[in-house]
Amino acid sequence: MAASGQPLSLFDITARAMSAQLVRMNASASNLANAGNVAASQDAAYRPLRPVFAEELDRSSGLATVRVTGVFRSDAAPVRTHDPDHPLADANGDVWAAPVDESAEMVEMLESARQYQNVVEAMQTAKQLMLETMRMK
Repeated sequence: MAASGQPLSLFDITARAMSAQLVRMNASASNLANAGNVAASQDAAYRPLRPVFAEELDRSSGLATVRVTGVFRSDAAPVRTHDPDHPLADANGDVWAAPVDESAEMVEMLESARQYQNVVEAMQTAKQLMLETMRMK
């Protein structure tokens, strides 16, 4: 249901879909920005962000939409590298790198951008159909 208690409209659904894709893109952008970062300890190392989505059914209209349930840190283990000359090296000479797969993050970002564009095109088509219907009256 929309905030007003009314059934979801096509524009409510597309707005939620676009918002979800923006969350995906922002998480990937953050992960890419932190790829290669190192820390002095395993606990301080950056861990990738992972958005979680859920399907939400609007019973009054029978339409489904998406809801962002949260953005969480991955439990992927940081990569330990022995680099005693690094200024952040611990007592053993190790640093901990962010476990970010840059290729996978780029694929995620491209996929979310394409999905966003698909939703925009669907909304434009619906708008055009509504305008044509109004002209017919």
